[in-house]
Amino acid sequence: MKPQNAPEHLQPATRTWWLSVVTRWELEPHHVKLLTLAAESWDRCQQARELIDRDGLTTETKSGGLRAHPAVRIEIDSRLAFARLVRELDLDLDAPPAAARPAPLRSIAK
Repeated sequence: MKPQNAPEHLQPATRTWWLSVVTRWELEPHHVKLLTLAAESWDRCQQARELIDRDGLTTETKSGGLRAHPAVRIEIDSRLAFARLVRELDLDLDAPPAAARPAPLRSIAK
């Protein structure tokens, strides 16, 4: 399966990454869904990072104490999801050499 366009809701840099993976690897339809989830996780992680950078690592509670900014949990969860999805797709391995056709993922190579 070779989708022509990356999902529009992804950030431009993430769309570029998504397209590079689709072009360089031979993906089954369910792999494309996992790739999209990985890209969304990356974007969500970056959104959380921007909130933390803007607001700080902690927020004040009603009683005047400090607690972690809610975006910290979002950042952690998104990082873990991205790392797991990349590993699930075997994208944590060396890129395939340039070839006439995309390389299959290691987990589906015959």
